[in-house]
Amino acid sequence: MTDWIDIGTLADIPQRGARTVQIGGGKEIAVFRTGDDHVFALVNECPHKKGPLSQGIVHGHSVACPLHNWNIALKTGEAQGEDTGCTPTIAVKQEDGRILIARPQMAQAAA
Repeated sequence: MTDWIDIGTLADIPQRGARTVQIGGGKEIAVFRTGDDHVFALVNECPHKKGPLSQGIVHGHSVACPLHNWNIALKTGEAQGEDTGCTPTIAVKQEDGRILIARPQMAQAAA
């Protein structure tokens, strides 16, 4: 059974931007809102040099790492193009106007 955490409303995340939440295990989670109002959540670390993805530019359904411009797919966490690596994803859903993320056991296991 998934343990869901309420982190706010869609309006709490800037369009084409992100906000971060601290969840147990020491991992910071970046929650992204795209231009078409889809919401995705990733561990807030680029797979390349651990750059803070929440500070990157959201374009389409990807985010560009602010350190070295790696493009990371928000749905899968996979680096795009010739870059390789993967950032752990966190399940997210919208319910009754609220955004919920799954307690990230998978992120803790990947640490």
